[in-house]
Amino acid sequence: KRPEGHFAAKLIEDAGLKGRRVGDAMVSEMHSGFVVNAGNATAKDILDLIDVVKNEVYKKFNVVLEPEVKIVGE
Repeated sequence: KRPEGHFAAKLIEDAGLKGRRVGDAMVSEMHSGFVVNAGNATAKDILDLIDVVKNEVYKKFNVVLEPEVKIVGE
């Protein structure tokens, strides 16, 4: 989601996370607001990458990012 007063993709890019990978889940090189499957990403890879992004953005900018998608399951 777009945090109030900020753009999520810009925060992610400014944190140096474009192209960051966990397994085959990757922050898109084209638009850092998207997580893409670079091959055989698992749901765990994607969720772990989302956590990495959220933590890094919070550490660098003190902004909490929230996914725009609803995560269901375990």
